[in-house]
Amino acid sequence: MPHNISLITTIAAALGFGLLFGYLATRLRLPALVGYLAAGIIIGPATPGFVADTALAGQLAEIGVMLMMFGVGLHFSLDDLWAVRRVALPGAVLQIAVATALGMALAHFWGWSLGGGLVFGLALSVASTVVLLRALEERGILDSFNGRIAVGWLVVEDLVTVLVLVLLPALAGSLGGTPADLTGAHGAPAGDASLWTTLAITLGQVAAFIALMLVVGRKLFPWILWQVARTGSRELFTLCVIAAAVGIAYASTHYFGVSFALGAFFAGMVLRESELAHRAAEESLPLRDAFAVLFFVSVGMLFEPSILVEQPLKLLAVVAIVVIGKSVAAFLLVLLLRYPAKTALMVSASLAQIGEFSFILAALGLSLKLMPVEGQSLILAGAIISIALNPVVFRITKPLERWIGRNGALAAKFERAADPLAELPLSVPQEHLAGQVVLVGYGRVGSRIAASLTERGIPFVVAEQNREVVDQLRKDGVHAVAGNAGEPAVLIQAHIARASMLVIATPDTFHVRAMIETARALNPDIKTVVRTHSDAEAELLRGERAGEIFIGEQELAKGMTEYVLSNLQRNRSSH
Repeated sequence: MPHNISLITTIAAALGFGLLFGYLATRLRLPALVGYLAAGIIIGPATPGFVADTALAGQLAEIGVMLMMFGVGLHFSLDDLWAVRRVALPGAVLQIAVATALGMALAHFWGWSLGGGLVFGLALSVASTVVLLRALEERGILDSFNGRIAVGWLVVEDLVTVLVLVLLPALAGSLGGTPADLTGAHGAPAGDASLWTTLAITLGQVAAFIALMLVVGRKLFPWILWQVARTGSRELFTLCVIAAAVGIAYASTHYFGVSFALGAFFAGMVLRESELAHRAAEESLPLRDAFAVLFFVSVGMLFEPSILVEQPLKLLAVVAIVVIGKSVAAFLLVLLLRYPAKTALMVSASLAQIGEFSFILAALGLSLKLMPVEGQSLILAGAIISIALNPVVFRITKPLERWIGRNGALAAKFERAADPLAELPLSVPQEHLAGQVVLVGYGRVGSRIAASLTERGIPFVVAEQNREVVDQLRKDGVHAVAGNAGEPAVLIQAHIARASMLVIATPDTFHVRAMIETARALNPDIKTVVRTHSDAEAELLRGERAGEIFIGEQELAKGMTEYVLSNLQRNRSSH
């Protein structure tokens, strides 16, 4: 054929080989993404035979990043982001500082320049949001409290990286590189512009974009989505969703210097204000999944297998920093911020990999002659290996969590020491701590239950993992303790031994059985009420006599059926 079909060839090869190797990986009981990475290596320039267009694959991967972040935004409200700010903001900044210092120390040992070490360390400090999202979605914990912390943490990392990408060209000359003569990475002036001017312009652009999305976008885009939905055309609705995701992401980069990923994330958050957000997420899911595969395949195409033979010790050191160094630093930081060990393990596992922003930083470091070519090869190889190992790291968190539960008296003491939110104040009247309801979780369901109990004057104590929520509840005069109710100490602080009922309203049901066992051990006559979204989980809980169990969809169907029948009965009696 006379015309160029490299785009079609690249998509066909990436999806075809991705399907084949993804299937083989799952048959070998490996994560499918390992197969996608292998497919990228097979069709990449480092292996013989067919070679796909690397540049086109990279652009397709960018679309995958946009759609994935857009999907997160559809499930992640501004309230969710604000709720985790006290752990995500300081934790992400300190973790970046620690990981960057480790990378700089390693680069200094190898004899690299200060600028090369800085770029190298920053590239190792930034985790891949796409990899994290896939891991959380596969485990069904994206909407959990710990999942929101992990996503919020990476959003802060992305914001920091945007600033770094703009400031590096301005600092290149003083760091031993070549100063940029043109505009910086995101349209901010570089070269002759001062550091403070560059920083002010960058912050102003980001602030302008966020303000525009919050003030105008929250009203405009949901309205547009509703107008399209009124046409009754499914394809127009899907087109509107995808156009919003990709269009806002592109505009955010072109006009405001915000990355594609963050632009798409905010696009999803503003569309979440629409009543059609759930439908938008459902309609865009197949396309998001397909382009996510293209992202992992494109990462595999960048891999240079020769690095395994030429620099094995250096590569091992890089993987150690990414998988071990970052994880340990994040674990300790979360504990120091007085969050439970389960949250610390989740965040540390989430950060044990690097991805798309690391590639961008490495490319910029090369163009500014700050980092040697060897550094980019090590970063790419470290990304491939850490992404492949990430599912294993997540699996390790479960036995570690159980080990801490069995042997973690010292850790638990450290975790809760000097934490005023971990214990009820002595001023709480004793009559409120006898026959009370212990309510685990204060989300959409828990808050409604609490409101009903308050209206009827029934005393209750809330056990909630989110410290900010507990702090606000106490300011509002509600008795609450902070912590994971799967730990006996939390229920003991809620005075479960004297309670009349345990109500588990949290969507995170992993520790439900532990909560019930603790409650019954301390209070054999206590009644239990459990919320779950899974029929399988409900069956297991019934087998263990967990008390009253409410399944979300079944209860909704039951309520709607009762309404329909009552209305039909009234209509018939009126005739």
